[in-house]
Amino acid sequence: MNRAFLFFLAWLIIFLGSFAFAEEEYKFELSEIEKKPYHLGGYVELRPVLFGLDRDASLYKLKFYNRNEGKTIEEYNGKLQLEGSLEKGIARLFVRTNFDLKYSYLGWEHNDPKRMIYEGYLSLKPSPSLSFKFGKQTLLWGKGYAFNPVAFVSRPKDPDDPELALEGYITASADYIKSFQGPLKTVSITPVIFPVYKDINDDIGMVNRLNFAGKLYLLFYDTDIDLMAMTGGSRTSRVGMDFSKNITTNLEVHGEFAFINNQKSRVIDSQGNISEAKFDAKSYLLGIRYLTASDTTFIFEYYRNGTGFSHLEMKNYFTFIDKGYGLFLSKGNDSLLKKAASVTEGNYGRSNPSKDYLYFRISQKEPFNILYFTPAITGIMNLSDRSLSISPELLYTGIKNLEIRLKAIGLFGGKGADFGEKPNDYRVELRVRYYF
Repeated sequence: MNRAFLFFLAWLIIFLGSFAFAEEEYKFELSEIEKKPYHLGGYVELRPVLFGLDRDASLYKLKFYNRNEGKTIEEYNGKLQLEGSLEKGIARLFVRTNFDLKYSYLGWEHNDPKRMIYEGYLSLKPSPSLSFKFGKQTLLWGKGYAFNPVAFVSRPKDPDDPELALEGYITASADYIKSFQGPLKTVSITPVIFPVYKDINDDIGMVNRLNFAGKLYLLFYDTDIDLMAMTGGSRTSRVGMDFSKNITTNLEVHGEFAFINNQKSRVIDSQGNISEAKFDAKSYLLGIRYLTASDTTFIFEYYRNGTGFSHLEMKNYFTFIDKGYGLFLSKGNDSLLKKAASVTEGNYGRSNPSKDYLYFRISQKEPFNILYFTPAITGIMNLSDRSLSISPELLYTGIKNLEIRLKAIGLFGGKGADFGEKPNDYRVELRVRYYF
């Protein structure tokens, strides 16, 4: 409580102090005067998917033990994302909504109406150096492309498609920016207050808590540096930092480090014994981005997930599922499978639950002078068990406002391996997206 109070007091001083340093006059730019005061747009998307099932995989047995879906299953996804903004003086209102509809072997599904608003906030900018936001917003903290261990107040990215828009949280935040001459060119302070109560951010952690976070940004010797922290009780206290630096015009390096105090973990062994532990977790990421003269982009990232499971812990989890599946086949008893399912959601069932991953992505813009065409290949390797996910894709944007992407994902790995135990061997999807 003392640490939380001191943290809150420090950010309150910064928050109130920003008023004192804010410039009183408001400077108008000609481009801002000519800009339309409103914006409406969005896209509609159709995405059919074909899954090739792996009947020998542990997660297939856990998911389909009482069903027979054959060798493949189909899924049809539709999405409508709308966004709009309205500006008046120093105020700006922004709303982004997301409507998902899916048809699969389970029938029709749609996203929770409570979560259809991805972002909806009011921003105020009383001066060029000071701004405020109130409402549901997405705070994109971190410099990593596929993973962000320092993204304390945002939802995790999908490493298979990290550029997808993320649903935000209801928060109140401020930004104060100050520029200088010399090695330290820019300083920015971002305090954040976010409540967690019933029906308000209640999926982030413990409810009935008022949480505080903050980020300090520095542009020092042409290096972007962020220092961030979070406390309040819904999640354990944590601190982090990131950096990004252009070594040359075409080469950028970036990294992140996060320290999480008293991280909780639930581990199940091969016999089904569940143990809980608390430990201080350290996660970090190192990456590079390189653009060649021929417009080939290379992205490589190493991610150490300090909150993840070891190879042995993952293997024990899969072994217990196999044991439960054997009991179900012999006696029709699914109690062990239900026990395994109880430690899967948000735990072993995360998209990347292990400790060490290598991510790479190679994309080529308009090869052989084929206009509006970009092929790419993405890979994620679990370095602990050498399992692998490979995703080639073809993107075409030659038709006005239309984007067409064909993507396949192949999963490779042995028994007890992260990607080898996924319920499917491969996935093929076609995404057709029309912008308006």
